[in-house]
Amino acid sequence: MKRLFRTCLLASAMAAGLGLSGPALAAEGPSNDDLLNDAKSTGDVLTYGMGLQAQRFSPLDKLNPDTVKGLVPVWSFSFGGEKQRGQESQPIIHDGTIYVTGSYSRLYAVDVKTGQKKWQYDHRLPEGIMPCCDVVNRGAALYKDKIYFATLDARLVALNKDTGKVVWSKKIEDYKAGYSATAAPLIVDGKVITGNSGGEFGIIGMVEARDAETGELVWQRPTIEGNMGTLNGKESTMTGVMNASWSGDLYKTGGGATWLGGTYDPETKTLFFGTGNPAPWNSHLRPGDNLYTSSTLAIDPANGDIKWHYQTTPHDGWDFDGVNELVSFDLKKDGQTIKAGAKADRNGFFYVLDRTNGKLLSASPFVTKITWAKEIDVKTGRPVYNDDNRPGTPVGAEKGNSVFAAPAFLGAKNWMPMAYSPATELFYVPANEWGMDIWNEPITYKKGAAYLGAGFTIKPLYDDYIGALRAIDPKTGKIVWEYKNPAPLWGGVLTTGGNLVFTGTPEGYLKAFDAKSGKEVWKFNTGSGVVGSPVTWEQDGEQYVAVVSGWGGAVPLWGGDVAKLVKDINQGGSLWVFKLPKA
Repeated sequence: MKRLFRTCLLASAMAAGLGLSGPALAAEGPSNDDLLNDAKSTGDVLTYGMGLQAQRFSPLDKLNPDTVKGLVPVWSFSFGGEKQRGQESQPIIHDGTIYVTGSYSRLYAVDVKTGQKKWQYDHRLPEGIMPCCDVVNRGAALYKDKIYFATLDARLVALNKDTGKVVWSKKIEDYKAGYSATAAPLIVDGKVITGNSGGEFGIIGMVEARDAETGELVWQRPTIEGNMGTLNGKESTMTGVMNASWSGDLYKTGGGATWLGGTYDPETKTLFFGTGNPAPWNSHLRPGDNLYTSSTLAIDPANGDIKWHYQTTPHDGWDFDGVNELVSFDLKKDGQTIKAGAKADRNGFFYVLDRTNGKLLSASPFVTKITWAKEIDVKTGRPVYNDDNRPGTPVGAEKGNSVFAAPAFLGAKNWMPMAYSPATELFYVPANEWGMDIWNEPITYKKGAAYLGAGFTIKPLYDDYIGALRAIDPKTGKIVWEYKNPAPLWGGVLTTGGNLVFTGTPEGYLKAFDAKSGKEVWKFNTGSGVVGSPVTWEQDGEQYVAVVSGWGGAVPLWGGDVAKLVKDINQGGSLWVFKLPKA
């Protein structure tokens, strides 16, 4: 026994001397520099968005409009069990392993070559969770020896990347008050950056940073003015100015959830987080702009301070969350190169901002019908409202006048991420054409109860299509090409140096299009609706593509007449991997 003990000590000492650690002396995971260079590396996918700026562009070009016909499935991995519902995840690929989250707060590690499961973590969810828009999870974050993801009971969990064992688990907020979490975390300078969900329950939106090693809170920034931020365990600064755009105590239940997560621009050292709708939806109960809801916030990752903000829908009365991602890019126009950011907002406008200061450069419609505003005034940055398209004020116990508004509250673009190609200098935006009957109702806040004060029914605008993948030129705001789909588009987009654009459809297809012309050049049916985000990487000289399949999300739950149109789409839960074999 003593000899065995000495042998174990010797092995441990040798491992330490060689810089090895962890189970089976596993290799260290990606460093901070690896994450910063993810957009350029082609042998892995280390971040949500395929780069911290979230352009979702890969320089790989083995797959192109001519060769994509040779793209074939390699294997499919089932998430198993009866826990299906919406599968909105984006896979992470590193060192022979795919990490992918599933519905009901599950995380899997799968062998890239064989599709064999290495480990599975099922988060133990309590009774009484209150996710607004299905039991989805959009992805994980990988850093050094840990993999991180958020859960439906509003926790952030860190697991050992090789074993799936819990390293730490931290409470973000109280799920009994309506808080949850669905977004993929972001790793910046050794900190795990997350947002929260629950705006429909009158919570307080916030962004927080935790130490990646210990999980301890570094800073927290509320998104509703009047609430205090924290830094290193102490109060730091107030968000905004008390009662500047919120009356009375409404700031205590103001919504503004940051439920889609954020992006990061290393060039300006800035986090960009979108904020959700104000609470309640009934705008007559909360006069003012209601900062910082339905906005993009530029945040200092060191301390959580807000550098600038841009509000897309002041005094939002239609549930036009501003959570959609701000994608950093270089805008080349009139002989100049501007550090810009683009956002396809739920309200129907495609915004281009100077990402160094938040100044509006342009705002153009990317759907065919917008009723709530005539235009966005570029000088002021504010919408020119159609006042008669705001739902009416309730009178006593009676609901207010109903209006037909477009887009519908599920948005011209909802959560599904767009992509940008530096090669074509175009954005590829998954859009939807629908409107809604919407009216306001009396409402009072009650902890843990829905806090809407509105009723609605979503309706398609056209008989032949709802979803539209659109290529948009950010220099002009013009639509270069479009692909129309009968059902709503609810999945993310990928574009490549091989002149391809990939996205999925509820009908079950993963499709590829020519990035310049929009011509459909390949498709494969996965057996269930695709509402995840595809990725691509290179391995052993071959180009791979992966996507999660599994119909669900907000459309079947909240879609009104549209939900009836897609009620027969089968649910699922699987990860598909494809490759272009060597010639």
